[in-house]
Amino acid sequence: MSSVDLLRRSSYSYELPERLIAQTPSERRDMCRLMTVDRTTGQVGHALFRDIADLLHPGDCLVLNDTKVIPARIFGTSAGHAGAVETVLLRRAEGEGELWECLTRPGKKTRPGAVVAYPGGVTGHVTGVLEGGVRLIRFDYKGNFMEKLDEIGIMPLPPYITTRLEDNSSYQTVYARYAGSAAAPTAGLHFTDELLARIADKGVDIARVLLHVGIGTFRPVKEDDLTAHKMHSEYIRVTEEAAETVNRARARGGRVVAVGTTSCRTIESAADENGVLHPFSGETDIFIYPSYRFKVMDALITNFHLPESTLLMLVSAFGGYEHMMQAYRIAVAEGYRFFSFGDAMFIS
Repeated sequence: MSSVDLLRRSSYSYELPERLIAQTPSERRDMCRLMTVDRTTGQVGHALFRDIADLLHPGDCLVLNDTKVIPARIFGTSAGHAGAVETVLLRRAEGEGELWECLTRPGKKTRPGAVVAYPGGVTGHVTGVLEGGVRLIRFDYKGNFMEKLDEIGIMPLPPYITTRLEDNSSYQTVYARYAGSAAAPTAGLHFTDELLARIADKGVDIARVLLHVGIGTFRPVKEDDLTAHKMHSEYIRVTEEAAETVNRARARGGRVVAVGTTSCRTIESAADENGVLHPFSGETDIFIYPSYRFKVMDALITNFHLPESTLLMLVSAFGGYEHMMQAYRIAVAEGYRFFSFGDAMFIS
């Protein structure tokens, strides 16, 4: 396929039977299936996720995104309108008080100036509309707003998951630490504390970075020309400790293994052209698609992604377009489970 074709959204489409969209997590996190893909040869193998410990080498560095999902989906009523208003808090915005960037539905009920009443005495004032229909909403509540959100909010599951979540913790990684995400870094959902301990005991270093998942990760690509798509920025942080851990692994010849596309985007954003990772705190809108030259990452643990998504474009950039599309065809034929609660892939 020509390089021009690789810049077309339509090149990243594939057929997926609805029955393969995972509606619930695996009974045990680390017992889902794991597809292995050699990005040099395209060779595909099959394992269980718990086998990932055997695929990592002493001296490697595993990079985790320790963001924590907030129960960011709340329902209210807009003054002068019948029916509910669904609101998903994406991230805090600059300004006084609890000012948030939000997705709302239906949008006609949340035009600037609208006032939305939520349970528990929370009031939302729509102050503006940003690119892509994102609303700026200032929430008023006497007390700790985040504690109230824990009471009235629910986990913001993707629309393709229609089954009610029995346990909110199943949509949270076991190492989640810093609240701020509107969606889980789903590749990390497969890890257990015991598996991480096995990996550490093997001599694999673990670096923790942060990307608060927002609309930039899951916003659909509307333009067929990938170069015309602009990612919505998301907050990332790489501490001095994390940078030193990654750089030390690279210096001794170990592989840097990113857990999920969010960890990948974080370290690639904070690295220089020589592959040295630097401490950083701020925004990234990095969009990775074929022709991108990876600076830090040597291997990737990821889930199976939606057709025509920026995530599928990222894994195609890393694993090779033809290799990835072939792997996805095999996954469909073999009955792998797809998307957030689905099975995993290790690209090395």
